[in-house]
Amino acid sequence: MSTLILIPARMASTRLPGKPLADIAGAPMIVQVARRAAEAGLGRVVVATDSEAVAEAVHSHGFEAVMTRDDHQSGSDRIFEALTVLDPDRKVETIVNVQGDLPTIEPEIIGAALRPFEDRSVDIATLGVEIVRDEEKTNPNVVKIVGSPLSATRLRALYFTRATAPWGEGPLYHHIGLYAYRRSALERFVALKPSPLERRERLEQLRALEDGMRIDAEIVQSLPLGVDTPDDLERAREILSN
Repeated sequence: MSTLILIPARMASTRLPGKPLADIAGAPMIVQVARRAAEAGLGRVVVATDSEAVAEAVHSHGFEAVMTRDDHQSGSDRIFEALTVLDPDRKVETIVNVQGDLPTIEPEIIGAALRPFEDRSVDIATLGVEIVRDEEKTNPNVVKIVGSPLSATRLRALYFTRATAPWGEGPLYHHIGLYAYRRSALERFVALKPSPLERRERLEQLRALEDGMRIDAEIVQSLPLGVDTPDDLERAREILSN
């Protein structure tokens, strides 16, 4: 199937201003993410941004960028606009949304997000990793997947929460915010209004579940570093410099 990888990037960040252009091992962070996405070998890679500076940096390093509006409320809305601009003939069947603050993500992890589409009933695919640190089990910033096991490496998502769940003995899974959409699913999703549970948990993916869409999560073995703070940025620099 025809796959398009889209990387949403905006300059507004309260904790790390100018984050997409932060230098990591000689290149802007957004370029490092584009490199990892290209190494996944899934298809065309394009950065979707509202910043001319980001677009120029991306172009100067040999990657594609498309300008989008600056009033989008979410990355999903931004990548949908980019999709309509890049593919008016509707040849793309699958869209992978790679967050623009994952410069150290392994290309194999990006590819793993497509595996749940082996089942044609899956609308949206995402990733999870088993939580091994006790403090993360109770951390509301660590989003958990509550799901029904389909195999040793796959869950059918029933809920996403910031709470410690599910209760009882057994593994807990950290949700990795990377999504693959069937085109029809992305079109359906962005047409929906924010849902009650989405507003309450502040988790966009609950909108899809509340509307009856199916989300499956592939379980991987490593958690990519999300760069949200100056300390995260230093860690990413150390990882990629080595």
